[in-house]
Amino acid sequence: MDAEATEASQVMERYCGGEVAAFHRLYVLLSPRILAYLRSLIGERAAAEDLLQVTFLKVHEARSSYVRGANPIPWIYTIAHRTCLDELRKRKRSRVRLTSDGELPSTPRADITGTAEEAQGAPESPRAGAAMAALQHLPESQRQALLLTKVHGRSHAEAAQIAGSTPGAIKLRAHRAYVTLRAILGRKSEEEIDLS
Repeated sequence: MDAEATEASQVMERYCGGEVAAFHRLYVLLSPRILAYLRSLIGERAAAEDLLQVTFLKVHEARSSYVRGANPIPWIYTIAHRTCLDELRKRKRSRVRLTSDGELPSTPRADITGTAEEAQGAPESPRAGAAMAALQHLPESQRQALLLTKVHGRSHAEAAQIAGSTPGAIKLRAHRAYVTLRAILGRKSEEEIDLS
């Protein structure tokens, strides 16, 4: 286990033992990364922040099922991932709302780090914009594999645990995502796509 995972495991152990302050430490330690992951999946800051709160509420409710001594990071990512999938399914079933002009409302897009483009103040580079647009065209499973492994630095095993898949499937999906991105972006080699 790396230093972050070791600390998270120790904090989670204290939290499961009833130390309230440990929950706050766990939140401070992991919420920025979980929020960035949720923003990259849902594309809206406010929705991602709501999902982050729901995720940590579920962590609180499920703490008795946590395997003490295990790395809690993939477990919490899994909770966040499934919470986001539930929200996306709910949105798919809901009606589309139009503006008073009869147009679809625009939502702020997030860049690869999960930061809203409108809030950055600096113009987006054409390459970054093309990469973000291309990510939106990937099948959901490929996009998740790529985001988990390349953007959020999860191993294939951790990404598999989060996505409810196998390490081999995650590796294959990430590879297929690169192939698809190359085709979309018109690139000839993986080195030209800088997503890290």
